[in-house]
Amino acid sequence: MKQIIFDCDNTFGVKDCDVDDGLALLYLLGCEKEAKLHGITATYGNNRLEVVYQTIQRMLKDLGREDITVKRGGERAGEYDSEAADYLVRMADACPGELSILATGSLTNLNGAYEKDPHFFEKVKEIVLMGGITRPLVFEKKVMDELNFSCDPHASCNVLRHGRNVSVITGNNCLKVLFTREEYRRELFSQEEPIAGYIRERTDYWFGYNEEDYGIGGFYNWDVTAAVYLMHPEFFTDHRGHFSFSEEDLRTGYLRRAADGPWQCNLPEIGKEKEFKRNIYDTWMKVGMGGNI
Repeated sequence: MKQIIFDCDNTFGVKDCDVDDGLALLYLLGCEKEAKLHGITATYGNNRLEVVYQTIQRMLKDLGREDITVKRGGERAGEYDSEAADYLVRMADACPGELSILATGSLTNLNGAYEKDPHFFEKVKEIVLMGGITRPLVFEKKVMDELNFSCDPHASCNVLRHGRNVSVITGNNCLKVLFTREEYRRELFSQEEPIAGYIRERTDYWFGYNEEDYGIGGFYNWDVTAAVYLMHPEFFTDHRGHFSFSEEDLRTGYLRRAADGPWQCNLPEIGKEKEFKRNIYDTWMKVGMGGNI
């Protein structure tokens, strides 16, 4: 069973903000027989830290999962002393060699843990990140900026250079699978489980936002893809290689491949699209609604 901490900038249901951190959280909760989610550390990115923190708490209350620990992280780049960083250090000590970290926002909290304990990454089993680009993210209407690694380039550089067993689900590799509104409604509107209605009500607006702003006929489940890789890497093809990571490149989230680069990293790509999608919908439906909404 995996021992997990989820570091995220969850804005599930917040007007004009991304929904995929929340969908990734639902995915992890649906994997309860395979994984224990010890805690969630809040970071900024999709919105201010306090909005993210409150969104996480509200969502856990909705789901009846207030038993899960939630810690505030740094509010901005360079703010590395936080309760989230302290918690990450404690959990790495409590689960040496067993802790898996899924990080889907800015990496300020992970770097905070590293600054508090230089051996932090040595104690962590694996880190799965959503972020970074290997080429521009070009859509019908405009180019999308990278919004995770670029939030705190110094932190991102340290995590990528010093983290052990790091896999990065890049923005480019997420583009392989689009979740269309028609498919989404077919899968969720036909379900009677309360969680299906919960997802529908809080995410339907996101399709219109993506169509209007980017000309996309659906949306990409960026953070969910990272969560699926953590739990089911068999749906992916690993692409391990050498890189030359620099703060300058990471100001735009760019991951520079270099045959003689000093750092190694894995950039998995979705390989089994149908199984990947089926697993996501099925796993969401395993989540109970124990709260009051």
